[in-house]
Amino acid sequence: MSVKVPLPAWSSRTSSEKLAHVLGVWFGCGHMPGMPGHTGTAGAIPLYLLVRPHGLLALAATAAVVTAVGTWAANVECRVLKTKDPQIVVIDEVAGVLITWLAAPVGWKGTLAGFLLFRLFDQFKPFPSRWAERNLPSGWGVMFDDVFAGMWGAATLLVALRVPALARFLV
Repeated sequence: MSVKVPLPAWSSRTSSEKLAHVLGVWFGCGHMPGMPGHTGTAGAIPLYLLVRPHGLLALAATAAVVTAVGTWAANVECRVLKTKDPQIVVIDEVAGVLITWLAAPVGWKGTLAGFLLFRLFDQFKPFPSRWAERNLPSGWGVMFDDVFAGMWGAATLLVALRVPALARFLV
């Protein structure tokens, strides 16, 4: 069960803290009540659709930039909110699902499969996801549990694409 952390007054934040918040909550997705992780993952779809036509290298670079920026933003939010893993920070979901989508076939089936696999691995946190969440400091733990979940999602897609009975559902 997550603990509701009151947000500090917006006016008391510095400019960089405001930027970190906007990016950390992925332009408001993290403020959706109930399932911010699902909302943050869905919030990555427009970025994916914008970048994917430019190729896998562009998508990989975008995932790397989101991971780097997200680590900074999550560190700031952890400090400002005085908590190890603020539930409103969802830029980690954006980075993680972008990594999963690196292995997804182009099209709605691949996008949906990547979304679902990423959410599955984000929830169950197989090694080293849970380890990263528990042991890495603040923003690093926030981001890298989802980066590892994204890698699990990508690996699963790559295996599924090599099994003809599964691949036909993805392509």
